[in-house]
Amino acid sequence: MLNVALFGPPGAGKGTQSARLLQRYGLHYIATGDLLRHELKNQTELGLQAKAIIEQGGLVPDEIIVQILEKTITSHTNVNGFLFDGFPRTFVQAYILEGLLRKLHTSLANLISLEVPREECYRRLINRAKTSGRSDDTKAVIEFRLKEYEEKTAPVLSFYDQRKIRVPVDGTGTEDEVFGRISAVLDESLMQVQLNVVMLGAPGAGRGTQAKRLAERFNLSYLSTGDLLLKEIELKTETGKLAETYLQAGKLVPDEIVIRLIEGHIESNANKNGFIFKGFPRTLVQAYILDGLLRKIGSKVSCILDIQVPPLELVKRLAQRGFPFDNSAEAIVRRIEEHEKYAKAIVDYYSKTGRLHSVDGTGSKEAIYERLAAHVEDAWRKAR
Repeated sequence: MLNVALFGPPGAGKGTQSARLLQRYGLHYIATGDLLRHELKNQTELGLQAKAIIEQGGLVPDEIIVQILEKTITSHTNVNGFLFDGFPRTFVQAYILEGLLRKLHTSLANLISLEVPREECYRRLINRAKTSGRSDDTKAVIEFRLKEYEEKTAPVLSFYDQRKIRVPVDGTGTEDEVFGRISAVLDESLMQVQLNVVMLGAPGAGRGTQAKRLAERFNLSYLSTGDLLLKEIELKTETGKLAETYLQAGKLVPDEIVIRLIEGHIESNANKNGFIFKGFPRTLVQAYILDGLLRKIGSKVSCILDIQVPPLELVKRLAQRGFPFDNSAEAIVRRIEEHEKYAKAIVDYYSKTGRLHSVDGTGSKEAIYERLAAHVEDAWRKAR
């Protein structure tokens, strides 16, 4: 999930940029003023509490604001993240937002502060006053709003400077230029997300070919348990000799062996954005094991791709490929049958996560790749 706070003085162009960011990144817009007006209009319990305070001349307390925020966030679970406009306004609210997002198992990725000279903001607002008809676009009000922003925002920006997630962005130039600068920051932030992809599908479905391309595109480490085992076999290690006896019999290599190989691979590729798993998990037990391995490094499975290919096409592909242990029709059929024995339980397990995608594995390699990449990119955007 990508959560962003957009800051900037009056006239910096937050409204214009917000609309474009919402569309590009699939975010939900949150401005506390809008949310409060919605609660008042609909006479909700929170709205009525706020109304009573306002009618007595008071300011709506943070206790009510945070409840409205939590209500809004939890009721929009199908979005890629949230764009906070003008919130938090105080360092107290900054702490509140930190706690709220942590409670909801997410966090703020960036605070983008649009940097626009005071005189430029003033010029923009004066020009807007000539056409907008807004009562608050007078010289006196504009001066007050700019001064208030400068005085009240400094502590908030300092808070996020300490957290090292505030990014100043030049807010001058054309709308496209400013949008490009903001997008570059958010795209870079998304690239730091730990993304873990599981490739499901029968032998011959093309998992390896496609996984390698996806790994390159998203800076992931390609992890094939088959390749890890073959390397051990080629090096004639004790692990390799043991694994070879199982592979020659068309059986799965024991989990104890595979786990050690995967842990070693993960440790030696910590500089990557994540991992793409091909050939693991092959059983329901291994699905639980993978969850445990990733949780150990503070991560999880982000996306599961199940490549669907008809059985006859699988046999044809494997016969043409002729890899080790696929050297006879009997061996090929045995591998496919072994896969089918365990596949349904894994698919059922991952279908409950809402991150499983069944993908047509027929057609050109390029067409298949584009189908797969679309799902990975979507998972990549949702990861924060």
